[in-house]
Amino acid sequence: MEKFSSIYARASERKGGDDALESLLTKPLTRAELLAISDDRWLAAFTMKVFQCGISWQVVRNKWDNFEDVFFQFRVEPLLMLSDEHWEQKAQDPRIIRHLTKVMSIPSNARMIQSARFEHASFAEMVANWPADSVTELWLHLKKHGARLGGNTGPYALRQLGVDTFILSSDVEGYLRNTKVLDSGRGTKRALKAANVAFAEWQQESGRSLSEISQIIAYGFGENRV
Repeated sequence: MEKFSSIYARASERKGGDDALESLLTKPLTRAELLAISDDRWLAAFTMKVFQCGISWQVVRNKWDNFEDVFFQFRVEPLLMLSDEHWEQKAQDPRIIRHLTKVMSIPSNARMIQSARFEHASFAEMVANWPADSVTELWLHLKKHGARLGGNTGPYALRQLGVDTFILSSDVEGYLRNTKVLDSGRGTKRALKAANVAFAEWQQESGRSLSEISQIIAYGFGENRV
């Protein structure tokens, strides 16, 4: 497996030097900062990414204030009190993007967030305590217990909120396949475990977060040149 120092050097060369590369990187939140994220913000982030799947991200952002209004600022308890009829009515509200199956992901994901309280103080605590060397298990948890959070949807939502995770974007996946780290379907347990092992090794070598490593790999692969 390629050393992280070589990965970094290639990304730096492509982006115009170390300073230029570092300016492009986003860092994850600290554990304390993650613990401060309320349930409504987790639900809002999951919902935004669900609606952005297959549509312009900016279109969803432009309507987001309306989503917040229609769905009670994504407060879990009030949303879980709604009947199916209420959800169908909300899915027809012209202020949002009308898509019933995506709207119905909201109560499902609200239940997932609420259920975390049975074993943890909050959903945020569950995420904050998740081992970094098995972050793809968190992805699988979202896919299994939530709705429409498979593929990259769940990981992108986590990254948006500042969770330390890598992303199997097209560039990252391309690099991992090119270097034989991945040799099976992206969503298979074999592929996810192989990616976890590789990122854990690079993290130990570099001392960097998974998020930074993921971005640096992406900037050093494909057509990512200045």
